[in-house]
Amino acid sequence: MESVLVLNANFEPLNVCNMHKAVCLMVMEKAQLVMNGRGEIHTIDRTFPRPSVIRLENMVHRPRPRVKLTRKEIFRRDENTCQYCGTTSGVLTIDHVVPRHLNGPHSWENVVTACAYCNHKKGGRTLEQSGLALKNLPKEPPSSAIYLYSHYLSDNSEWVEFLRGW
Repeated sequence: MESVLVLNANFEPLNVCNMHKAVCLMVMEKAQLVMNGRGEIHTIDRTFPRPSVIRLENMVHRPRPRVKLTRKEIFRRDENTCQYCGTTSGVLTIDHVVPRHLNGPHSWENVVTACAYCNHKKGGRTLEQSGLALKNLPKEPPSSAIYLYSHYLSDNSEWVEFLRGW
């Protein structure tokens, strides 16, 4: 199923839904078509546009989205690169800069991508004890709309104009 970008009433990006859900929202008049560009869906007695972007009729209030701390997102933030030696090949793992057994938190600022060799070399020690140094300081990735929806942009480049600035 094709993905459809759902915008709030003020054109803020809310989420991505499938084509079926988007057409249902439009038929129930809860959303309106903003961008088509994909053709039409033909039924026995009606024709519906195949939306790429829809906008909700009523404003939906929600908290500002944040990137969840997951293994996949850590690899994405660090661009699948060891943060100690810079290698992109081999088995990559997750390492806590300050080990958990030394009361290191499980947070964006304390987890990095590491190759198996560097992770083993560091062991359960701190950076000073192991003699390793970080290439980049770990931090929480931006919660901008471009970052949040970037994995959809290869198939939906027309969304960029709706994602910029949010």
